Amino acid sequence: MKVLGLILAGDKGKALDKLTKKRASAAMPVGGKYRAIDFTLSNMVRSGVRKVGVITQYNPRSLMDHLGSGRDWDLDRKHGGLYILQPYADEEGMYWYRGTADAIFQNMTILKRGNEDYVLIGSGDHIYNFDFNALYDYHMISMADITVMTKSSKEYNTSLYGTIKTDEEGRILQIKEKSEKPAGDLINLGVYFMNKKLLMDLLYASVPNEKYDFLNDVVISNLKVLRVMSYKFTGYWKNIKKSVQEYKRINMDMLDSDISTELFYENGRIFTKLKDLAPPKVTPTGSVENSIVADGSIISGRVRNSVIFRNVQIKSGAMVEDSIVMEGSIIEEGAKIFNCILDKNVTIRSERTYKGYEEPLIFEKWQVV
Repeated sequence: MKVLGLILAGDKGKALDKLTKKRASAAMPVGGKYRAIDFTLSNMVRSGVRKVGVITQYNPRSLMDHLGSGRDWDLDRKHGGLYILQPYADEEGMYWYRGTADAIFQNMTILKRGNEDYVLIGSGDHIYNFDFNALYDYHMISMADITVMTKSSKEYNTSLYGTIKTDEEGRILQIKEKSEKPAGDLINLGVYFMNKKLLMDLLYASVPNEKYDFLNDVVISNLKVLRVMSYKFTGYWKNIKKSVQEYKRINMDMLDSDISTELFYENGRIFTKLKDLAPPKVTPTGSVENSIVADGSIISGRVRNSVIFRNVQIKSGAMVEDSIVMEGSIIEEGAKIFNCILDKNVTIRSERTYKGYEEPLIFEKWQVV
C-alpha cells in the first residue's frame, strides 16, 4: 500500500505561553532529547510511509533545523522523502493558511504528483507510539471512506477535545469540537486515513467555497454521505499543546517505566535528530533519582523527579526537583529549583532559589537569573 503522510505542524500552541514564543508546538522539546513531531513522524516511517509532507506556518525555524533533510528518519531519499510545506507568495499574492483544509489545498501539488493511493493525516504535537498498519487494515475491512483514530474520553477533559458518537458498528454519527456537552464517549485524536482522490475531491468542493477547516468543512459536513469510521486506540496518547501543566505532565509521565516502555520500546523506536555527545556523567558529589538525564549532561548536584535535556550542567550543591531543564542550561553552585521549566540555555545563578506553585515557573531561552 502506498501512503502519503501529511503532518499538520503549523500551530503555535498558545496555551504553552512563553515556551512557544519562538517555536511551533510541534518543535517543543520533550523527554530529554526528542521533539514532539518525532512521535508522529516516526510512527509514519515505521508504518511504511516513505513520503511525508510537514505543513508549517508559525515560526518554523526551530522545526526546520530539527528535521533537516530527514536523514535521521530515513527520509533523505531519491524517491519520496521529507517535504517542508510552508505558505508562499506567487504572482497572485501571498496567503497564510486560512485553516487546515486550506493548508492541504494550497499544497495540492504534493497530492497530484505522487503515486500514492492513500493519505494519512496526523498532527505534529501529539505524543504516542503506534503502528498505523492496524489502522490501514481496519479501514479496508470496514470499507470506510474515511477512518478517524479515536480514544475513550474517560481520562480527558472533554471540553478541550473533539468528542465523537458512533453506532454499534463504529460508524461515526456525530462530532463536536470542544463542547461542554460531549457528543459521545470518544475523543478525536486528529488522525485521518482516506483515499487520496477522495481527499482531493473533498478539498475542491470545500476550500474554493471559503470552507477552510478540515474537520468541520471536510469531515463533519460529510458525515451523512460518507462512511466515516472510528478506529479505537487504547494506548498512551497526549496532546502537548493543551496547557503548560499538560506539557509538564507528559514529561513526568515518561519517568513511569510502563509509559516509557510503551512509548520507546514496545511498539518500535522513536527517531530523533542525533548529536555526537558523550554519555551523561554523574560526578562523586552528584545524585540522580527517578529522572531522565540526556547525553552530554554533567550532574554534580542533586536531581530528583526531573527531565534533564542534553548538555545541561548541574553544579555541586545545586538541587533540581520536579522540573524540566532544557538543552544547554546551567544550574550554578548552591542554586535550587522546584517545579520549574527552563527553556534552552538558561542560567540559574549561584545560591538562587526558584519555586513554581500551582503552575510551573517558566524561564525563557537565554535568561540569566
